[in-house]
Amino acid sequence: SVFGQAKTLTATVTAVPPGAGTPTGTVSFFDGATLLGTGTLSGGVATLSVSTLATGSHSLTAVYNGDTNFTGSTSPVDTQTVTQAATTTALTSAPDPSVFGQAKTLTATVTAVSPGAGTPTGTVSFFDGATLLGTGTLSGGVATLSVSTLATGSHSLTAVYNGDTNFTGSTSPVDTQTVTKASTTTTASSAPNPSVFGQPVTLTATVAAVAPGAGTPTGTVTFFIGGIPQAPVTLSGGVATLTVSNLPVGTRTIRATYNGDTNFTTSTSTTSNQTINKANTSTALTSAPNPSVFGQPVTLTATVAAVAPGAGTPTGTVSFFDGATLLGNGTLSGGVATFVTSALAIGTHPLTAVYNGSGNFNTSTSPIHTQTVTP
Repeated sequence: SVFGQAKTLTATVTAVPPGAGTPTGTVSFFDGATLLGTGTLSGGVATLSVSTLATGSHSLTAVYNGDTNFTGSTSPVDTQTVTQAATTTALTSAPDPSVFGQAKTLTATVTAVSPGAGTPTGTVSFFDGATLLGTGTLSGGVATLSVSTLATGSHSLTAVYNGDTNFTGSTSPVDTQTVTKASTTTTASSAPNPSVFGQPVTLTATVAAVAPGAGTPTGTVTFFIGGIPQAPVTLSGGVATLTVSNLPVGTRTIRATYNGDTNFTTSTSTTSNQTINKANTSTALTSAPNPSVFGQPVTLTATVAAVAPGAGTPTGTVSFFDGATLLGNGTLSGGVATFVTSALAIGTHPLTAVYNGSGNFNTSTSPIHTQTVTP
C-alpha cells in the first residue's frame, strides 16, 4: 500500500479439531509490539481498517483473546509493505503581472495523490527556469516565498517539492510571471539660485522608482537649459549632476529627463527657473609716470575684474576722471583700458576710473589715485 492508504486487516479465528464451533470475542491487531486496535469477531471474522502505518515494512499479527469456550491464539506474522505516497505540486504567483522591484509571493501547494492521504511536510524549492530563487518550508501543505529581484520580461517559474519520509517529490507545472518596467519620477533643482554671471551652478536630478516598483534606476539624464538639451549625464545612486558656469544674465528654465533603462521607464521633471544676475566688479587705477612734469604724457590704466563668485572678463568702457572732470574714455580689452593725457595742470590730481558696466557686469569705481604734476 502507499502512505495514508486505508488497509483492511482481517483475522479469521477457527476451532482446532476435535473442537468445533465458531469462536466469539475480540481480536487485537499489532504492528510488532504496538497495538493498532481491536475488532469484534462476527462469524469467526474480525476486521480493522488502519491508515496510519508509516512507510516501510510492518510485521503484523492478530491475537485472538479467547472466550468462555475457546482459548486464545496468535496468527503468524503478515508482512505489510507501505511505500511513499505520490504528490502533486501546484504553483501560483501574485501579483501577476508585476513591475520591477515589486514583491511577488510564490505559493506552492503540495497534496497527496489518492489512494495516498495525509499532509506532506518538508521543503519546496522555487525556480526561475534553472535558477534557484529560494526555499520555503511547508506548513499545512503550503510553502511561500517572496521575491522582488526578477528582471523585466517573462519568467518560467516552477516549484519543486523535495519529498519527505512518507511522500515522494513532485514538480509543479510552469507558472509564467510577467514583470514590466517600473515607473519613475524625476525631480530637478539648481543651486545656488539666484546666481551671478560666471558663477558655477550645479544642476541636480534625482530619479526614483514609483511604488510598488522598487530599486535604483540607472542610465542617463538629459538636462535642458532654456529648452536646449545638454550632454547626457550618467546616474550614480539614482542621482545625476551637471555643473555649468556659462549661463547668461537673465532667467533660464531648467528641467531634466530620465532616459530610462532595462527595468525603469522614462520620466521628466517639472520646470523650474534659474535666475542669473550681473556679477559685481572691482576697478583699479594706476598712472605712469607718477610724478610727471607739466606737458608730459601720462598713461592712465584701469583694470576691471569680476568679484567672486562672479567670473569672466568684463567688457565695455571706462571713464577717467580728474575729480569731477571727465578726462576721456577707454575701451576694455582683456579687462584693461587705457587713456593718455598731457593736459594735467601742475599740482596734485585725484584721479578715478569708472567702469560703465555691461550686459553681464555691474559698474564699479576705482579708489582715488593721486597723480602729481611738477613744473
